[in-house]
Amino acid sequence: MLARNVSNCTMTPRWSRPAVAAFFFINGAVLASWVPHIPAIKSRHMMSDGQLGLVLLSMAAGSVLALPVAGWLVGRLGSRVTTTAAGIALCLALPLPVASPSVALLSVSLALLGACNGLLDVSMNTQAADVEQRVGRPIMSAFHALFSLGGVAGALLAGGAMAVGVGDMAHVAVSAVVALSATVVALPGLARPRPAREHAGPSVARPSGTLLTLGILALLGLLAEGAMADWGAVYLHDTLGSSPSVAALGFAAFSLAMAAGRFSGDAMVGRLGPRRVLRGSSAVAAVGLGAALLVGQPAVGVVGCALVGLGIANIIPVLFSSAARVPGVPPGRALAAVATTGYLGFLAGPPLIGVVAEAAGLVAGLGLVSVACAFVALKAGALPEASTLRTSVTAGAHSTAGRRSAFRTRVLPRAARWKERRSPRVRYRAACQKPWSDRRVEPSATPEPRGCARRAPPP
Repeated sequence: MLARNVSNCTMTPRWSRPAVAAFFFINGAVLASWVPHIPAIKSRHMMSDGQLGLVLLSMAAGSVLALPVAGWLVGRLGSRVTTTAAGIALCLALPLPVASPSVALLSVSLALLGACNGLLDVSMNTQAADVEQRVGRPIMSAFHALFSLGGVAGALLAGGAMAVGVGDMAHVAVSAVVALSATVVALPGLARPRPAREHAGPSVARPSGTLLTLGILALLGLLAEGAMADWGAVYLHDTLGSSPSVAALGFAAFSLAMAAGRFSGDAMVGRLGPRRVLRGSSAVAAVGLGAALLVGQPAVGVVGCALVGLGIANIIPVLFSSAARVPGVPPGRALAAVATTGYLGFLAGPPLIGVVAEAAGLVAGLGLVSVACAFVALKAGALPEASTLRTSVTAGAHSTAGRRSAFRTRVLPRAARWKERRSPRVRYRAACQKPWSDRRVEPSATPEPRGCARRAPPP
């Protein structure tokens, strides 16, 4: 158990990690509780497919517009306060789209729901990056895997409620109450960010230099994720002529492989480093999808969907974790800059694939996804080194969290690590110089009194 650092009033990683994980799970569950009710809302308001697309675009627009504001709020109020407010607001906004009596109010409520989701996205990822640095080893992918699990849990509960005849409004109301209760329970465990680190720097971080590169890579990664989620099943069914069950199997393989990749991503990053993981996983996605498009068989297409899900699973966790380590920029503003650029790809990806598919075919459109993953693999060297991991200004050199972070991120040389792991008494005795030479360090040195050697009495 890690001791609490009273100097900067921070919650211990033992409690912060499950609290932040709970927020990721709640976020995924809340969004998945709303999605199954879209067909009923479409029928209730008698909207066409085009009108529904425009209404749903308001949620994405609200999320993207809220991302820069989230970075500013995290810098001004701290990620703990922003995560608290955004989590409660998201739970309260969940029933609004279902309860909206008109299309105009539906658009406004979806924009509000998207804005709350954008605020929570940046703030909880800032919390995750802070906890990751305190723990001293990669854990970002596990947080994003819990978001996926929350989505699966929310969708299953919504489907079960609809199967037993529970009304739309009753389901979202109960879901909002349960999510709000879980949010209140998880609030005390959130980490308190260090003021010196959160409030330093400009109010808005412009995506330039390293942040611009990370933002472009996030844009390509989210473009691939959105395109495969929307067009993967269409490719299997329409282009390859497979049955609807095989098309659904392709999407299931994509989703399960992504969840498995995120659960195993932290171990791979800790063993191989973020650059190698990003390069290797993106290459797997590019080669797997390219081979599936060239072969053109349903079975190979399902395997290609799984390889794409496995390959792009850790792109966003690795990039968000790297953005939080960019020197000179507060983590919240850096994450907001990268997320704002990245989510533009998530929004523009499916329409772009549709335009290319209309002109040159869906194989050419999905070929852009393979090219995007290959570009991410080529530019993986732009990630910051692990040695640039942020450290607390107020934490001492011998604090427990500082020792764990320095040891596990390879900041200290090998010869100095064993000294940092000893007890305070042994460290004190080691700091006192011996009255003889250390033969392990100076094998040929002549013994010579120094340091703590007893002085000769005066004549």
